[in-house]
Amino acid sequence: MSEQEPRELPEPGPPSAPQGRVLAAVAAGGALGALARYGALVLWPTPGHGFPWTVFAVNVTGCALIGVLMVLTVERGRITHPLVRPFLGVGVLGGYTTFSTYAADVSGLLVRQEIAVAMAYTAATAVAALGSVWAAAVATRAWLDRGERPAVRPGARDEGRTA
Repeated sequence: MSEQEPRELPEPGPPSAPQGRVLAAVAAGGALGALARYGALVLWPTPGHGFPWTVFAVNVTGCALIGVLMVLTVERGRITHPLVRPFLGVGVLGGYTTFSTYAADVSGLLVRQEIAVAMAYTAATAVAALGSVWAAAVATRAWLDRGERPAVRPGARDEGRTA
């Protein structure tokens, strides 16, 4: 566990950048995220039946990326520009991930009487999405902390102790 305690989430309030710039950052990021999702769906199409693997992968990877982003911006303050979270978090990752397509996929599976697949998709998405946020945040913290631990030489003993 890291010796550095995570910071509290900031109180909701107006962004520190001018509202017009925030709106532009969210819009530009959203367009890029939606294009990335569309590209994934074109490159890795899901057949009209069965498990919707592409949307599942998009949502899980997007959740992992938000885990990384939140550690870098909120917890550790490594990235402080006021437009980074609106652009990357709300914009790019908000446009990339899709709860609406996930819900439509579940609905389609139920309409086609693919009940087991619908239930598996529902549960797997929730577990994998939350798990990926957690795992990515843990990995990011570990990566950031790697240079903050004192170096210990192999085989070294407590050299500061007097005999």
